[in-house]
Amino acid sequence: MFEFAPHAIEDTAAVQIVASGPNSRTEHLKNAMIHMILRAEHRIYIQTPYFIPDQSFIDACKMALLSGVELHIMIPGKKDHPFVMWASWSFLGELLDYGAQAYLYDGGFLHAKTLVIDGEASTVGTTNLDARSFRLNFEVNAVVYHNKLALELESLFETDAAQCRMLTKDLYNRRAWHIKAREGFARLLSPIL
Repeated sequence: MFEFAPHAIEDTAAVQIVASGPNSRTEHLKNAMIHMILRAEHRIYIQTPYFIPDQSFIDACKMALLSGVELHIMIPGKKDHPFVMWASWSFLGELLDYGAQAYLYDGGFLHAKTLVIDGEASTVGTTNLDARSFRLNFEVNAVVYHNKLALELESLFETDAAQCRMLTKDLYNRRAWHIKAREGFARLLSPIL
C-alpha cells in the first residue's frame, strides 16, 4: 500500500482550479486571466510559449499599461513554428507601443505558462495564450492567492530574463519589410494557430 509521509503544514494559500474546454460555452481561463490583469495595480509578469491572444486579452493588457501598470512578457526566442513566432511578434509589437517590456528567451524553448499579478496572485497551468488553449483544448490552471508563491514566480521570471534578449520598440520598428509582411500574414491566421 502506498502512503504519503506525514509532514507539518506551515503555510496555507487560497487556490482556485479553473478549467476550460470545447465543452464549455464560456472561456473560463481567458476570462480569469483578463480579470487578473484588470485588477493589477503595479506589475504583471507573463511567461508563455505562444502569445497569440484575441482582441479582448490585448485590450486588457493595453488598459493595464495605460493605467501605469508594468507589463513584462516573455516568449521563446527560438521558434518551434515560424507562423506562431511571427504572429506572436505582431501582438508584442502592438503592446510595445503602449510601454510593455518584451523578452525573448534564448535558454532553450520556453515552456512556462505563468501569469503573476502584483506579487500577490498567480496562475500556473496548461494554458497557452492563444485561441487553441482558450477555445479548443481542454486546459486547467491553478489560480493561487499567495504572495510567497507570486514572489517566487516573479523571481523565476527575473532569473529567466538573464537568458533573454529584449525586444525593444526600436528593434521591432527596424525589422525588414518581408518580416513585417510575414507577421501580417501570420496574424491573419492567428485564430487557427
